[in-house]
Amino acid sequence: MKKLFVMAAALMVWGTLTASAVDLDSAGRDPKYVETIMQRSQKVTDALKITGTEKGTQVLNIVANRYFKLNDIYSERDSIKAVAKTLTGDAKKEKMEYAEMLKDQKLYKSHFGFIADLSVYLTDAEVETVKDVLTYNVVNVTYTAQCDMIPTLKEEEKVQILAWLKEGREFAIDAESSKKKHEAFGKYKGRINNWLSKRGYNLTKEREQWAKRVKARGGTL
Repeated sequence: MKKLFVMAAALMVWGTLTASAVDLDSAGRDPKYVETIMQRSQKVTDALKITGTEKGTQVLNIVANRYFKLNDIYSERDSIKAVAKTLTGDAKKEKMEYAEMLKDQKLYKSHFGFIADLSVYLTDAEVETVKDVLTYNVVNVTYTAQCDMIPTLKEEEKVQILAWLKEGREFAIDAESSKKKHEAFGKYKGRINNWLSKRGYNLTKEREQWAKRVKARGGTL
């Protein structure tokens, strides 16, 4: 029994040491760029109220490293495309397609690694907060607006809408710019609108009535 206790204690210590080993991948990067990324990443730890703590430092580095990784992936894609532009015909087309394929593969693989790294330090609810901060809280803003616009939505419809918005968020997290993040959500917003229309909702009428309700309570759309 004593031996088992010692082994368990050792595993706990090992896990703690392992969890604390998050190095910032800043070597060889422009110091000003690194500073900008650290400031951007701190928005996450500020939202979680862990800035300045040991936990906050690890999460800060994980988020910053994700920004670095995304930059590396998209820079590599752009470099390959630059070479592709010097080619012609099928060779150019194949090189362009390869650039996008490689980018997609690396984004897919690293995306889950990023979430797994966060999960070492954060609860599921906290990971959700990280995702929302990285995507301008679009999920919550859009979901709240959708429910306010159509107060007659059924519970199962609300569940589906939220699920699609969160699916869109996974792609938005990996997008290369603010514009691309919003475009990722835009695809899912379009899907939601089409789905609601097929279910019998007159979205034009719903928006008109919504605008009147918002105006009546002193707000604007």
